[in-house]
Amino acid sequence: MRSHLLNGLTAETYRRSVTEGVERVAATLATVASPFTGITVDGLAPRVDSVDLDQPLGDTAAALDELEEVYLRDAVYFHHPRYLAHLNCPVVIPAVVGEAVLSAVNSSLDTWDQSAGGTLIERKLIDWTNARIGLGPAADGVFTSGGTQSNLQALLVAREEAKAESYGRLRVFTSEVSHFSVQKSAGLLGLGPDAVVVVPVDHDKRMHTLALAHELERCVRDGLTPMAVVATAGTTDFGSIDPLPEIAELCAQFGVWMHVDAAYGCGLLTSLKHRARIDGIERADSVTVDYHKSFFQPVSSSAVLVRDAATLRHATYHAEYLNPRRMVRERVPNQVDKSLQTTRRFDALKLWMTLRVMGADGLGELFDEVCELAREGWRLLTADPRYEVVVAPSLSTLVFRYLPATVTDPAEIDRANLYARKALFASGDAVVAGTKADGRHYLKFTLLNPETTAADIATVLDLIAGHAEQYLGESLDRAS
Repeated sequence: MRSHLLNGLTAETYRRSVTEGVERVAATLATVASPFTGITVDGLAPRVDSVDLDQPLGDTAAALDELEEVYLRDAVYFHHPRYLAHLNCPVVIPAVVGEAVLSAVNSSLDTWDQSAGGTLIERKLIDWTNARIGLGPAADGVFTSGGTQSNLQALLVAREEAKAESYGRLRVFTSEVSHFSVQKSAGLLGLGPDAVVVVPVDHDKRMHTLALAHELERCVRDGLTPMAVVATAGTTDFGSIDPLPEIAELCAQFGVWMHVDAAYGCGLLTSLKHRARIDGIERADSVTVDYHKSFFQPVSSSAVLVRDAATLRHATYHAEYLNPRRMVRERVPNQVDKSLQTTRRFDALKLWMTLRVMGADGLGELFDEVCELAREGWRLLTADPRYEVVVAPSLSTLVFRYLPATVTDPAEIDRANLYARKALFASGDAVVAGTKADGRHYLKFTLLNPETTAADIATVLDLIAGHAEQYLGESLDRAS
């Protein structure tokens, strides 16, 4: 079995095996005709259940053949131009090269003596991102598993910086369309069920700053402690960007920690055209970025950034076997000193390879393309009498629904849109997402693929309308 260990003696076996895998994936990508096959749980589960994990195949080619059956054939392919659903991006090739390197070397980014150059590369990328944001010379941060973990760590730091005698009196303010991880983090941090104050949004789905001011005033008046305001630069549902400069002013006035969840909108940091949309982010105390969304990186690649490096001490614990305190005096750079994780992948390498091959402007061009595509999609939707669209795109998200000409019952319209989404997914022709707005069911395009065209959007709109009309026709037949 030692023949399967990756080392100098098995380098040639490694080369052949990985090449087999790469060739299999490349062949699949070249022939994928739709983003999904439409396979059901009941259709796929028996294939997976039939695999006996205690009986190895003993051969890479055989294992890849089996993988074709249980995974590759029926995977959801984000690279396809008609995958329009969630915040999943097609990935750039330099990042995939980085993924292959980091997996093989298998550095762990917790301590210097497990990563060496990996530590310095991650720190360099944190400094680069902080410079793009404009957080200042004292800024720092660390890579994380994703936006949820980044938001959790930011609010942990904010909680400790608030220096409250009782967690129960702390309050976090965020918009009604912010990410659920704000509420989840508050629960994990022991802040209590009433800790998150939900602030209404305006007609553009941006946090209403007058309402925020009133809530902050009420908090102080009630003898409570405003702990943090979580502004969003790119909401999951609408791509809306909260008014960051006005929120920064209120945070300064009330002495409140300002966190910006830019997991989606961080792509604007490299934008050649639209960087100004996140002006004000430089005034944040902490920022979440997800490179695996609008930087076109493979999952996972994310970071939490802070204006003051010293605040990361709230995640610092020392162990003699790993990062003893003396290492701080010796200036040994152990990333575990500022991370919620211990063992941690060298995910920063993917972004490093991307920047060294493509450059930041190359990434910015890709993100600008999908933002412009969203504007084209908006124009198509507003000109199409079959559809109602909620709000003009700030980034690359469109929320809309099919509106039949003859049916006016809101519940029936909801059911038609739900049916259309499910039928489209079952067909495999395209994948779209869904959400609720003002209590009603809507559909959602999240456009992150520069290969998607306005023609693709128009085709998918026709498919949705066809499925919805089929449902309504069958519904009328059942009722008659």
